[in-house]
Amino acid sequence: MRVDVIASVNEARAIELANRTVIVIDVLRATSTIITALAHGAAGILPVETVQQAKQAARDGDITGGERNCKKIPGFDAGNSPFEYMGENIYGRRVVLTTSNGTRAIHKASKADVILAGAFLNASECALTAYQLRKDIALLCAGTQDEFAFEDALCAGLIVAELFRLGCPEQEMRTNDLGSILISAYQHHAGEIPAALLSCSGGMRLAKLGYAKDVEFCAGIDTVSVVPVWVHQMMLPFAP
Repeated sequence: MRVDVIASVNEARAIELANRTVIVIDVLRATSTIITALAHGAAGILPVETVQQAKQAARDGDITGGERNCKKIPGFDAGNSPFEYMGENIYGRRVVLTTSNGTRAIHKASKADVILAGAFLNASECALTAYQLRKDIALLCAGTQDEFAFEDALCAGLIVAELFRLGCPEQEMRTNDLGSILISAYQHHAGEIPAALLSCSGGMRLAKLGYAKDVEFCAGIDTVSVVPVWVHQMMLPFAP
């Protein structure tokens, strides 16, 4: 089984994603928020690329959520903080979500056979789900404005390491050079993920804006068992 890591949306090409299971990773914060909303009973997440698309897609009863430059979009019901998707008002409602990087990465992966959303929150369950699909895997790190983001890469290292654990010794597992480097990076920081995220550029930016608790929450490993999967343009909980 081939497991490759793509450093950012800007480096993703359709040929790398076709016929694969793609795990989209945007730790701070889109995939963490999608996972959290579904874990708290949201009916589904409709990820869209632009603010205008979100406004056009929203129906009565929907929650509009998203951010630009880490800040809530004016006129929307919620921003991109996982804490905004934990209340009783989330249960049974569809969320229309647009973010700077994560929702765009989901659409970039549209040529894949299966699209999953991964983060530290569901890392082991996401790896297991992808492994059981028995397809080659690509981990697409959303990054920040088309560039590499440390937090996404660190999470990718964890998921690749878990995939290798699942595949050993029955199956030969192969990864690209970036995947190999990121396994080592994750292992180096494994005991200090919250501190690592708070010290990276994305974490520092969010902390400066008052979202340090978001960063700490998103650093939690395997706290949620929900694995979002793309079905008919929606992110829904994976059901075998």
